[in-house]
Amino acid sequence: MDRKKKLLIVSHAPSPNTLTLRNAVAQGADHEDIENVEVTVLAPLDAGPDDVLACDAIILGTTENLGYMSGALKDFFDRSYYPCLEKTQGLPFAYYIRAGHDGTGTQRAIESITTGLRWKVVQQPLLCRGEYRDEFEDQCRELGMYVAASLDAGLF
Repeated sequence: MDRKKKLLIVSHAPSPNTLTLRNAVAQGADHEDIENVEVTVLAPLDAGPDDVLACDAIILGTTENLGYMSGALKDFFDRSYYPCLEKTQGLPFAYYIRAGHDGTGTQRAIESITTGLRWKVVQQPLLCRGEYRDEFEDQCRELGMYVAASLDAGLF
């Protein structure tokens, strides 16, 4: 039997709303019809290069903090960048941003780092902008399901 593909979700969730979004991503990724994907959910301060090296795809989640990604996600990148640089080129990834404003600075920062890593974005960034809305949960669930189903189907 083939080994299960590994999907890593690294998401900063400092509030009940952002925890709900992270759980929605994980719930979508863990959909009952997706059979051959193992999902691991970690906070950025608990994740590191070994987790990235062991996964087949990654979903990142962050809040927009002063027009940038969360310090926790930046710390994850700081610790993981060089150990992963030559070993994870082409890693499929997607991300979502819980943005109180427009999220563009956060998006640019993530794109800059992941471009340097040569990771492959497989879904348009999900920007959950403005006041919290319940529809963000459905969008996050769909993001998790899309990435996991694509991984399960061997699309990447």
